[in-house]
Amino acid sequence: MVLDFGGQYNQLIARRVRDNRVYAEILPYTTDLDTIRKNKYKGIIFTGGPNSVFDMSSPHYSREILDLGIPVLGICYGCQLIAWMENGVVSTAPVSEYGKIELTVGKSALFDNIPEKSIVWMSHTDYISSAPEGYEVIATTPDCPCAAMQNTKKNIYAVQFHPEVTHSQYGEQILYNFLYNICGCKGEWVMDSFIDSTVEKLRNQIGDKNVILGLSGGVDSSVAAALLSKAVGKQLTCVFVDQGLMRKNEGDFVEKTFTSLFDMNFVRVNCGDIFLEKLKGVTDPEQKRKIIGTEFFNVFWNEIRKQNDKGYFAQGTIYPDCIESGKGDADVIKTHHNRVKTPEDVEFLGIIEPLADLFKDEVRKVGEKLGIPRELVWRQPFPGPGLGVRIIGEITKEKIELLQNADFVLRDEMARNGYERNMSQFFCVLPDVKTVGVMGDHRTYDNLIIIRAVTTDDFMTADWARIPYDILAKVSNRITNEVKGINRVVYDITSKPPATVEYE
Repeated sequence: MVLDFGGQYNQLIARRVRDNRVYAEILPYTTDLDTIRKNKYKGIIFTGGPNSVFDMSSPHYSREILDLGIPVLGICYGCQLIAWMENGVVSTAPVSEYGKIELTVGKSALFDNIPEKSIVWMSHTDYISSAPEGYEVIATTPDCPCAAMQNTKKNIYAVQFHPEVTHSQYGEQILYNFLYNICGCKGEWVMDSFIDSTVEKLRNQIGDKNVILGLSGGVDSSVAAALLSKAVGKQLTCVFVDQGLMRKNEGDFVEKTFTSLFDMNFVRVNCGDIFLEKLKGVTDPEQKRKIIGTEFFNVFWNEIRKQNDKGYFAQGTIYPDCIESGKGDADVIKTHHNRVKTPEDVEFLGIIEPLADLFKDEVRKVGEKLGIPRELVWRQPFPGPGLGVRIIGEITKEKIELLQNADFVLRDEMARNGYERNMSQFFCVLPDVKTVGVMGDHRTYDNLIIIRAVTTDDFMTADWARIPYDILAKVSNRITNEVKGINRVVYDITSKPPATVEYE
């Protein structure tokens, strides 16, 4: 169990555990002790958090959790919390540590196969100035006298740094040591067993009833559709709403994939003209988003009303959606589109979410094993409003076509150069800007295209991608030559923050 105290890396911790073939789930710090006892966890990890443990308004937990006989690993705030619960002293640090810091470790099962000195990622303003009685300091930094501690009799370990982030050189080994050396985990969490057990579970749950799934063509809904198809075949109906704001040929690709590779009923609703009419004359970004979201909702549920025979409704919900949409007393970060309530006049036997226990990278692994084409499984994040938030100003049919063609060239050239996997996301943006140019012997006054490309581990922060100049030159040359109406290409070199990945 990963016990969440509000840390920004809580999902990353669980993912790193699962990378070691050990199943992990995240629960809020408000989870009661009886639930923890009942679930019989092999180990517990306390996450970091932005608070100070000596502030009584901060998240705390009952000290009894340390006496359950379950191995515990505290990380950052979780480390300080253990010290506080065990009557150690936590103080404001004379020198705060942020970023890469050199760590010196002593002998410990937690640091097995780790050199005496290495680099770790620190992010704290408080520190443990005096370790609790019964605890041994097992690591230090120049400014942190207790960078890690242990109580081997109680199997409790704590680190002030973040082993879950890639900046910590041996962080993966530290987590491995905790899982296997200390918790005694077996490493049986694999995708093959997930697929087999999920298909069997779906068959038992659905029986001879039908299922309706909203298929966006994104990774999550596509993998959910493939799993359900494997489980119940023609009992599944997938409704695909093409609002005319997808990338070039994307709607046709989605339809061909699911009608040729999988056993299901596929319903495509082409409604681009309806969306264009609703968006006519609208330039405000938030208003555009609301119109697109509302109209999509209306079109989708009107089609569902035609198809529904009071069977089940399936969604491509994944684990981060469940966490961020709020559980129990946990704060709601954002309500996800695939977790909204169904209209009151539409009745189902129940909601099916076959991917609700998986992170995105795990969903992709399942998709590959189910035979979904690589282009779809590794599809980059695509905003719900589609190209509507990559066209600045009013959205018109001509602008959509212009952006689709430019974006197609960018993707094609990246694929040809084998550079697409070097970036987390890349795309074209059509601003409401025209510039002067010269083509042949004629003056032009045509559209400007912006290329946006970023690298990131988590999308909370992102750096602009250093695409080689010769590739950028080829892309620019092809766009201005192949896409009529564009005479200038620029490259966005702004990181997040201060910018965001998208434009609107």
